[in-house]
Amino acid sequence: MSYTVSQLLTQDITFQPIEINGWVRGFRSNRFIALNDGSTINNIQCVVDFENTDEAILKRITTGAAVHVKGELVESQGKGQKVEIKVTSIDILGDSDPEEYPIQPKKHTFEFLRENAHLRTRTNTFSAVMRLRSSLSFAVHKYFNDNGFYYMHTPIITGSDAEGAGEMFRVSSLDAKNPPLDDDGNVDFKKDFFGKETNLTVSGQLEAETFAMSLGKVYTFGPTFRAENSNTSRHLSEFWMIEPEVAFMDLAGNMDLAEDFMKSVLSYILEHNREDLEFLDKRLLDEEKTKPQAQRSEMSLIEKIKFVVDNNFKRVSYTEAIDILKNSKPNKKKKFNYIIEEWGADLQSEHERFLVEKHFKCPVILFDYPANIKAFYMRLNEDGKTVRAMDILFPGIGEMVGGSQREERLDVLKEKMKALDISEEELWWYLDLRKYGTAVHSGFGLGFERLVMFATGMGNIRDVIPYPRTPQNAEF
Repeated sequence: MSYTVSQLLTQDITFQPIEINGWVRGFRSNRFIALNDGSTINNIQCVVDFENTDEAILKRITTGAAVHVKGELVESQGKGQKVEIKVTSIDILGDSDPEEYPIQPKKHTFEFLRENAHLRTRTNTFSAVMRLRSSLSFAVHKYFNDNGFYYMHTPIITGSDAEGAGEMFRVSSLDAKNPPLDDDGNVDFKKDFFGKETNLTVSGQLEAETFAMSLGKVYTFGPTFRAENSNTSRHLSEFWMIEPEVAFMDLAGNMDLAEDFMKSVLSYILEHNREDLEFLDKRLLDEEKTKPQAQRSEMSLIEKIKFVVDNNFKRVSYTEAIDILKNSKPNKKKKFNYIIEEWGADLQSEHERFLVEKHFKCPVILFDYPANIKAFYMRLNEDGKTVRAMDILFPGIGEMVGGSQREERLDVLKEKMKALDISEEELWWYLDLRKYGTAVHSGFGLGFERLVMFATGMGNIRDVIPYPRTPQNAEF
């Protein structure tokens, strides 16, 4: 019977004939094969009887080769594993040239592995990261399904800019060298494929709101795109967003939902991905040891995850947070890179982490932000200067979730759009939601790769997505 490595290492099937496929991670003494098939971070040792194995076969057992092994699962004679395979026959399914194969059994830099992204999941680190990414994705869908949400596929090609950022990828079928022009000499997008200027979406939120206002509870989980020319370790041009929207829910309900959601998906991987987490925990610990003492994290990877799962999130108004930061030692001693001087400042990661890690010592939800640093669709508070927005702050990373109660009043929304020069004609359908059966509703957005970074301890967002898309890079 054919098994996976994971099954052989966890099921009680010793002294039975087995078959297995996998890739050679290492081969030593012409006898011991370290075999992995991606089902677990652990290899299984296959012991070859080299005296009774064709020499031509032995020469083809090289790192990276794909093999089919038949044998018997027995108790291991050596240290480090409970069981091993006593090989009776081995077939080489695909050879690997040891001189050319890039993923050798040694430590590679992440930069090198990004250049070989098609093979990097054959390393322990990246196989663990991608298994965790898969589990987190499943946990997201499971949570919403279990809680009565409907999964919506919002458009990838759109004529609106939900964020108002303007940094979008244009979608066009016009001749780039000789586009049609209108009477004013501008590109005539009326002659384009969709009859108007269109772009890749930056968010599915606005469309998700339309579904929430008929189906009650919905979420999107799909690719989004930003044409921001940024090469930092926290930016991608293509990434995945999770965006629930709920009718008849206010800001307090939104905070409850987001906290419960985050705890649920992180609890899922603590239960189902323990070996991968323990491996990445050790990897991060070894990495931390190379840093100066002052720059080392106070918590291990698993401790950070449990810090979120086990603690109640502290809810603090933006105004209170500004007062705390203004009077904090790092601010008074000018240790912050961005000194907090007055109300209205846009908080940076260093401020968010101080609130979480030093002041409150638990995850924090900040709410009621200044209107002028938040998006047009957020509900204006009675004070006329703040909106019902909320951000969830995590240790080590700062902002994890951003959301708000949406502005459901037609007259107020129109005024905000006019002040920001957002076209009513372009978003007529969005305004219709406020004309026909408007009601309180709320939602939030979570960049999936940021969640994967937090859950894996990886320091660069390019290492938590299979094939990163960044400025000047669309390889693979």
